[in-house]
Amino acid sequence: MNRQMLLKALAGLTLGSCVLSQGVLAQTTAWPQRPIKFVVSFAPGGPADIVGRLLGQALQDKLGQSVVVENRAGAGGNIAARFVAKEAADGYTLLVTTSSMAVNQTLYKEPGYDALRDFTPVGLVASSPNILVAHPSEPANDLKEYLRMNKGKSISYGSAGIGSTPHLTGDHILRALAGNDAVHIPFQGASPALAATMANQVPLASVALPPAVPLVKTGKVKALAVTSSKRIDALPNVPTVAEAGFADFEDYTWVGVFGPQKLPTEIVVKLNAAINDVLKSPSFKEKLDAAGFEAQPGTPQNFSDYLKREVVKWGRIVKETGVTAQ
Repeated sequence: MNRQMLLKALAGLTLGSCVLSQGVLAQTTAWPQRPIKFVVSFAPGGPADIVGRLLGQALQDKLGQSVVVENRAGAGGNIAARFVAKEAADGYTLLVTTSSMAVNQTLYKEPGYDALRDFTPVGLVASSPNILVAHPSEPANDLKEYLRMNKGKSISYGSAGIGSTPHLTGDHILRALAGNDAVHIPFQGASPALAATMANQVPLASVALPPAVPLVKTGKVKALAVTSSKRIDALPNVPTVAEAGFADFEDYTWVGVFGPQKLPTEIVVKLNAAINDVLKSPSFKEKLDAAGFEAQPGTPQNFSDYLKREVVKWGRIVKETGVTAQ
């Protein structure tokens, strides 16, 4: 090939690359062009599901496309996470999950993914304290009284599943702090755990606050304590765990949105901005507040840094409590 032919060939390749790059860029900046799927890691009625549905509905107006919620519960959130980790990084399949994402890195020997490597953090959406509830017939009126009445006894409690922060919260309070023999009964979400408590099939449930709020207000379950640092507006008469004698105790469940690894920056920025717009809306914040959530607007980098700290924090708690995924 002579010099002239070589230059023509190179020019053709450069032009083709430019056209291809422009085409990919146009596709990215035009996102979304079809419906988006939110894969929720827990069963309907739980915190991830509540936030996912509220957020998905609000984002439809912002993004001009429908948002479809698909629940893939199981293995403490791992089933949904594994599914999304293998999906195309095109912004059309996203994971809505909880702080279990950070817990599972230590709790499971092989969760099937690396939370820090296999996903793109898009935005932390909301957080909520956990709550301990009992059947309405429970004679104790708060956690302090309950622990006094059950001192030295074996206590069974349900949660949203192995590795959920309410699971570790329950074990930490009942066994590590109170000295009882705590028997964990995992369910595939907060809603089934609450249903079992309402049916008096388990004496206690440790769950994220939002799905429990309406049940407490209607008397279907009795609230014993919330895990926030102070009493919450949604349930002002429910004491904190600290008020039961465990000073400075607080635990929270958070909900966030992730994409597969290498999700294009343009999509991450656009989606994060849309999420923040929604979270700053007074009407949306009111819905979150009513359910016991606090909005957590921020940047993708904020969320990424927070996730790293959460992996370390919950790794330490898992080791301290000795909780396993079996």
